Amino acid sequence: MQFTYDSDMFVKTFESEFTWLNGFMRNVRRFGNRTAVIDPARNIKWTYTELNTAANKFANAMKADGVKKGDIVFMQLFNSTQFLLGYIAPQKLGAIGNPANFNLSPGETAEIIGHNKPAVYVYDAEILDTVVKALEITSHTPKVIIAVNNTGKDIELPQGHILFEDYIKNASDENPPVDFGPHIYDEVVRLQTSGTTGTPKGVPLNNVNEVLSAHDVIMHFPLNPTDITMNMTPWFHRGGLHSGGPTPTLYVGGCIVIMRNFNPKTCLEYVDSNKITFITGVPSILTLLASRQEKYPKNISSLKGIITMGSPLEKEACIRFQNVLTPNIFNGYGTTESFWNTFLRPYDLPEMSGSAGRSCTDDEVRIVNVYDEGKANPDDTVPCDGKTEGEIIIKCPGKTTYCYVGNEKATKDKFADGWMYTGDVGTWDENQFITISGRKDDMIISKGENIYPARIEEAINKHPKVSECIVTGVPDSVRGESVAAYVIPVDESLTVKELFEFCANSPDISKYQAPRYYRFVTELPHTATGKKQHFKIRQQAKEDLKNGLLIKK
Repeated sequence: MQFTYDSDMFVKTFESEFTWLNGFMRNVRRFGNRTAVIDPARNIKWTYTELNTAANKFANAMKADGVKKGDIVFMQLFNSTQFLLGYIAPQKLGAIGNPANFNLSPGETAEIIGHNKPAVYVYDAEILDTVVKALEITSHTPKVIIAVNNTGKDIELPQGHILFEDYIKNASDENPPVDFGPHIYDEVVRLQTSGTTGTPKGVPLNNVNEVLSAHDVIMHFPLNPTDITMNMTPWFHRGGLHSGGPTPTLYVGGCIVIMRNFNPKTCLEYVDSNKITFITGVPSILTLLASRQEKYPKNISSLKGIITMGSPLEKEACIRFQNVLTPNIFNGYGTTESFWNTFLRPYDLPEMSGSAGRSCTDDEVRIVNVYDEGKANPDDTVPCDGKTEGEIIIKCPGKTTYCYVGNEKATKDKFADGWMYTGDVGTWDENQFITISGRKDDMIISKGENIYPARIEEAINKHPKVSECIVTGVPDSVRGESVAAYVIPVDESLTVKELFEFCANSPDISKYQAPRYYRFVTELPHTATGKKQHFKIRQQAKEDLKNGLLIKK
């Protein structure tokens, strides 16, 4: 391509220098003695120099084991210093950090390991039982298996596993030498998003995605090197990693505070003692924070803002948070594939509470018509009347790679012509504020976790006394939604207690995916071609919950 100027040096420099790791290393050089991370529970406080040194040790240890460019470093870790090292160190080798949910079942974990074929597997000792079972049934065995034990208690590891501190203790703390140059299109992180089928979906993120996702947060908060952030959600989520999490905070030169498990008392104490400026969490978490602050107030005046995500923010709750916690409330909507794409800023609230906001600065979000077959053209939009429902589609060229790793069908289903077809259904008004009303793909969101009915239905259908079932979500004031299963028994002796126990022991679903409600029925709704009509059961379930017809554990 010909330009009106000599672009050679620009292209060469930009394509090799515009990386997240370069941004972090700039901060190591200019803010070396500034605090980068605080873990109050473990009494750890690392400077940028110390964080980089620890990352170098992990990188060099992996390099000695043959880890190279393009290899996968799979992690199932709670928020921790080791998670940060698992994010930074692979990038120093050109490897790919692959964080995943630590709540996954052995079967789900085994699927991801088999699909991604990691060279290194780092897990938290708290999930050792899951790890052992997963490694027994997976089709691939990682060369290096590392346990993180932050409990302070001795643990007995399986043969071939090694503690994190033992793995890195003799490694060099110098930057590891490499024989390649970085590129902006290199995959540096691979996130996992749940699928409606048994095939796990790996979401590849390259350097451009990581840097521009960081820029997005830096611009929208805004975030600067004096800020201290704490994302209270798990960092394996895109929202956990990017929304005031490690990616933007360490890129801008700020400080990140670690919270392993959310606790409202602990959270407020951390804000008070560490003078945290931004915290991030789902609305249900903020409700618990507000209740705690009302009864046992702490000095949280350092807060510049609170960011919510994962579910809509209702007006009454928003006003309460503004009065009790901070006037500056933000709410974002997005996906694992595209980060956040609409945003409500403090000046939008509380008036626009309940909506998901308008498109982020560099993104475009539209609502298009829905058809039985195929995707709507991006210009085939529904009226901006706040009433007509359609599918939410997103264009965000800087924050997505528009694909799934090794899954062409899912890629084709989700992406087309630079747009992502989310499967979410919503409306938009004359000012293009978007309100989400449902999901085409029947996904359930419980405590910020995406849950797909197909996997749970498949697990329940394995029970010998079950003929068929449909799984849906019902409103839950704490979780957002809870899982409910409508079951056709093949044997009248089947009890709800049996199903609770069956799901609790199933290797195919996680604890958070197991239904909390059941109802036995004689028939389930289907289309003329035999497809389950989840939306009809979802409507029925809301009424059944109100009328006490769902059986709870």
